[in-house]
Amino acid sequence: MATQTILIADDDPAIRTVLSQALSRQGYSVKCASNVATLWNWIENRQGDLVITDVVMPDENIFDILPLIRQTRPELPVIVMSAQNTLLTAVTATEQGAYDYLPKPFDLNELSAMVKKVLSQPSNKGQSAPKRSVSGDEKELPIVGRSAAMQDVYRVMARLMRTDLTVMITGESGTGKELIARALHDYGRRRERPFVAINMAAIPRELIESELFGHEKGAFTGAASKAAGRFEQAEGGTLFLDEIGDMPFEAQTRLLRVLQEGEFTTVGGSASRKTDVRIIAATNRDLRQLIEQGLFREDLFYRLNVVPMQLPPLRDRRDDIPDLVRHFLSESEKSGLPRKVIDKAGMDLLCQHNWPGNIRELENLVRRLAALYADDVIDEEIIRAEVFDGAATSSEDSVRSEGLGEAVEKHLSQYFRRHAGGLPPPGLYDRVLKEIEIPLIELSLTATKGNQIKASELLGVNRNTLRKKIRELDIKVIRGVK
Repeated sequence: MATQTILIADDDPAIRTVLSQALSRQGYSVKCASNVATLWNWIENRQGDLVITDVVMPDENIFDILPLIRQTRPELPVIVMSAQNTLLTAVTATEQGAYDYLPKPFDLNELSAMVKKVLSQPSNKGQSAPKRSVSGDEKELPIVGRSAAMQDVYRVMARLMRTDLTVMITGESGTGKELIARALHDYGRRRERPFVAINMAAIPRELIESELFGHEKGAFTGAASKAAGRFEQAEGGTLFLDEIGDMPFEAQTRLLRVLQEGEFTTVGGSASRKTDVRIIAATNRDLRQLIEQGLFREDLFYRLNVVPMQLPPLRDRRDDIPDLVRHFLSESEKSGLPRKVIDKAGMDLLCQHNWPGNIRELENLVRRLAALYADDVIDEEIIRAEVFDGAATSSEDSVRSEGLGEAVEKHLSQYFRRHAGGLPPPGLYDRVLKEIEIPLIELSLTATKGNQIKASELLGVNRNTLRKKIRELDIKVIRGVK
């Protein structure tokens, strides 16, 4: 059997040397280039059985010629490397026809295994060039992070963009599950059709089926008119089932039937309707444990868990915290809040925190810093007071020793002291009320297991007022588990 040849293109001589030596020891013939022109000359002359190339080269971006490589040598696999390490890079590599994508720095053993796998497979002569490409000039995908923990997520997402496979996203609360689901839709095959999300924990149990499948007029008390369900609204697009672990068991049976048969019946209706939607589900709960407890259908789990995707908690991707902070500060500025910068010592403190609330907790903190502090530069002292000192005063002993009014007074006194010689920005009243309203409503909803009627009674407010507050404050409604 003839020796297989690998073409390596990278402008870094150290990387070329390391790859050449490693692959040569495995018995491959290796040719190295430092620019795209040389690489393309070899490809045109029918040389090479595999290409390993960096994205950004001195004379050209490899993504600009990948479609031409696919057209000229459709059987030639291309592995793309990049130090940019963003989701957009992974998606572009896949869309342009690359065999796979490797973030730099990469593991040589992983690369070697990938090379062995691709060269042992039959050629892809019948594979067509991609129908759609994502230009590097397109707007960055709304997912921030270049950490090693996110690279596997990006690679799985890139492979899923051109499929309609059902995806199950798991991860702690606040890790960005809906953001991932939206990206899968917005850059997938169904991007021209609707993306519809429903939070199973936010819907009263008795209304779940009506929300999903719609209802006929008079189907139940209060059904004054016919209403379309989320399946109908998402027709041709993507239906995101958030907090799927909180779905009532009886509704799980109907959902399973829809997934099996591809059709549903409205509540109170008799005629079946065909449906064509892609399902993406998400949960922060252990569904296998719920199955053992008899709370979740095992057959539904396997229907939904076609492609499992686990999102890492923020404490496992601390390298992303500075980028996330800068992103949230920029977003705060766009929404009208003053421009802020966090100094190095303050950023180091943020990277030390465990972030039990994950990205959502970090985002809320950044917005609070931008809203409440007049300082252009947020320093270590402010971060310590907001994150670490605040955490210390929330212990059980502290809660027992002081009332809510005293705790608020202490916090505000400290806040005013930080503006010595001046006053805080205008609008303090509304900002402080919002800071109190959010945990008050969230804890009340948790106590009532997401039942908004009971929560409104507990709070002593009208149910419509509560719903309005939930929307305005972007509060996640999650039924508690006992």
